[in-house]
Amino acid sequence: MVLVCDKPEARVIRRAQKAKVAVILVRREDFTGRADFESAIIQRLKSCKIDLIALAGFMRMLSPGFVRQYRNRIMNIHPSLLPAFKGSCAIKDALETGVGSTGVTVHFVDEEMDHGPVILQHKVRIASKDTLASLEKRIHSVEHKLYPQAIRLFGEGKIRVKGRKVVISNP
Repeated sequence: MVLVCDKPEARVIRRAQKAKVAVILVRREDFTGRADFESAIIQRLKSCKIDLIALAGFMRMLSPGFVRQYRNRIMNIHPSLLPAFKGSCAIKDALETGVGSTGVTVHFVDEEMDHGPVILQHKVRIASKDTLASLEKRIHSVEHKLYPQAIRLFGEGKIRVKGRKVVISNP
């Protein structure tokens, strides 16, 4: 297992080090463009012989070339029931729209934003008294359970992609 991070101040680095997970820092500003940045990440990932990329807080689109190289091996978590409320303000958008529920989606990354085959989803009701902070807290609580579950299923070989659908065997 290895953590690739682009922010030296990220709390996850200390958490990874405490758990004895190798950390690779690839700072975006050290590269002239996205292609060089992604090439550096791919080079490091290849040397680690990884099976799965689990994105967390990586608020950038990966290039089609990067995605093709790791097709159906890049997971992302998003704070809505995709395809609803794509983008970086999903929780705020759901709250402001006045829908009765939103949720969390774990999906494989493809070439489009907040798109790709859905692995797991969990609905979160929006209460009339919810604020952005209270809803974020509940959504993050679900994320902290759902993402490890999806990663575990992948590691156990229980996830298969058929077309645009994910099939989970014996969850």
